Amino acid sequence: MRIRKATIADAKEIRQIVNEFARKEFMLPLAFDELYEGIRDFIVSEDNGSIRGVCALHLLWDDNKGKGSGTMLAEIRSLAVKETHQSSGIGKSLVRRCIKEAEGLGVRKVFALTYRPEFFKKLGFKEIERAKLPHRVWEDCRKCYKFPECDEHAVILTLSS
Repeated sequence: MRIRKATIADAKEIRQIVNEFARKEFMLPLAFDELYEGIRDFIVSEDNGSIRGVCALHLLWDDNKGKGSGTMLAEIRSLAVKETHQSSGIGKSLVRRCIKEAEGLGVRKVFALTYRPEFFKKLGFKEIERAKLPHRVWEDCRKCYKFPECDEHAVILTLSS
């Protein structure tokens, strides 16, 4: 099992895995154009050439509500592990790799919107009110049929930079 940056050749399989969970209403679906535009955000866990899990680290700018000194934020999104490989540590490994990448980029905080906050809490995240996240975070949420009545939990991790 290895974790690596995604390539364009992975797009079809990434989309298939993510959209399987989207059909179950665990995350937003991915269109090919969105995936190709954001392929650099994705990492994959693969074994013998087959992708077992995917995750993306998406960078955002928090303008500190117009107060000047903005902060780089990153969102962990599209975390999905094939059902046959869940509970094997793949999800944790993917999130940890995203955190490591965020630290290397100088990101100060990493957050996720999730239906499984306990998973992220085990990795050091703390649950926060969604309203405390910058407005920019909600851009993708407008595509969701649940918006604005979202029932996901917001979790955040402050990195030591």
